[in-house]
Amino acid sequence: MKSHAVAWAALVVSSAALISQWGASPPLPAALKITPESQKSAAALSEAYESVADFVKPSVVQISVQRKGGAPGINRGGRRMTPPGLPKGVDPKQFEEMLKKFFTPEEGHPENEQFGGVAMGTGSGFVYDDRGHIVTNNHVVENAGKIVVKFHDGVEASAKVVGTDPEADVAVIKVDTTNYPALPRGQSSKLRVGELIMAVGSPFGLSQSVTTGIVSATERNDVGINAFESFIQTDAAINPGNSGGPLVNMAGQVVGVNSAIVTRSSGNEGVGFAIPIDMAGTLADNLIKFGKVRRARVGISLEPLTPAFARQVGLDSAAKGVVVGYVVPGSPADTAGFKPGDVITGFNGTPIASVPNFRLIVSASEAGKEFTVKYWRDGREATAKIVPASSENVVFPQERTARATPKADAEKDKDKDKEPEKVEVDDFGIELQPLTDELAKQFGHAREKKGLLVSTVKPGSPAEAAGLEAGQLVTKVVKDRKVQPVSSVKEFESLVKGTDELALYVETPSLPGRFVTLAKPKKN
Repeated sequence: MKSHAVAWAALVVSSAALISQWGASPPLPAALKITPESQKSAAALSEAYESVADFVKPSVVQISVQRKGGAPGINRGGRRMTPPGLPKGVDPKQFEEMLKKFFTPEEGHPENEQFGGVAMGTGSGFVYDDRGHIVTNNHVVENAGKIVVKFHDGVEASAKVVGTDPEADVAVIKVDTTNYPALPRGQSSKLRVGELIMAVGSPFGLSQSVTTGIVSATERNDVGINAFESFIQTDAAINPGNSGGPLVNMAGQVVGVNSAIVTRSSGNEGVGFAIPIDMAGTLADNLIKFGKVRRARVGISLEPLTPAFARQVGLDSAAKGVVVGYVVPGSPADTAGFKPGDVITGFNGTPIASVPNFRLIVSASEAGKEFTVKYWRDGREATAKIVPASSENVVFPQERTARATPKADAEKDKDKDKEPEKVEVDDFGIELQPLTDELAKQFGHAREKKGLLVSTVKPGSPAEAAGLEAGQLVTKVVKDRKVQPVSSVKEFESLVKGTDELALYVETPSLPGRFVTLAKPKKN
């Protein structure tokens, strides 16, 4: 009996312990470990975002557009597909573009993020001044039939297009309502990579949406979306419908106009682009004042400065600049004395880093005003004064009626009784011969031209890789850091003897000349 009593006692104790465990309260979570200083900093940042959003809200608008005309459907493999049951007011052409984005995805392609799948035909913009002008993207209002602007308080107003600039994707529209504040204008040139910014607009038709991020990069001028571009890159979410909305800094100032995204899915993937306000503002001022953008030109075609060409002319291989290829006769560049082969390194005190960079700076300069250009020629630095002219007064040959260039084989034009003198440069894969009147006529070159005609380009050679073709004309060679003309085989052989890199100036009748640098293949 005693042993039974002990067993029952043990059972009671065990059961009580088990019941106690079941009924026990779960352990309390550990307290959030954050210092008062950190909490204060986080609260301050949150308050700053709130303040910026509240401040810019009255100046940001949603833009609804009805297009002129429309596409009847989408062509898929020769078969016409008509979208059934389009929502009221939806332009079929816009619907087509949306479906193209969903059914033909590309690998990381840049695109203007214009119309969302939820609210078709909507974009964004912001109040630019106290006269009712609103800045947006050209692709938002392009080919618009009717434009309606909706303000933050729900007020709607009809708008008309004041002017557009498709080449930079900027547009200005105007409403009669003027009691909304203009967004203060910042300086995009002072933006720093890593700086906090906010994008505001109507993604997918959701008005007054804000997203935050940082400036990922500046001066992106090789994205390939617009003819003139120098984008601010940001990771702030930019989606279809954000086009034309402002990118603002933490002072509530507009520093950019949201314009495009790089995406595989037509949605935000953290790579968005905005037109810098320094550029967009200048264009907007032109559109408001003149109804169009007045761009300047100096009349030169340009080539990128490669390390090989830099070495040929005596510059450091890491030097930045652009190479003058062709100079329009009678142009400002011609008047200033520029020649093919000059390397431009600065314009009006601004360093030149690339061809798009130079084009952008010159196009925004004031026509008729004198500027200083820094360049490199004959192994030394020099400066020149240049006066840009209005773009319509500086016309390149290819912009005029192009001359037809006959297609023929150079072999057919040879004098069969007497083989013309020619030169083969085996290491570079090119064969040249003097330009005769017959060859000039056959390949469309001016009879007074001096140079050597490219008669043969060997497959797989450096010349072929550089894009040289039979019928082109070599008129200059870089030697001893100087650009020297060449018109005979003997001159050419003397200039290129013993060189491992060969810089040639190549001309085609229908296009401006360009410099091409060839390098001998490295032996294994």
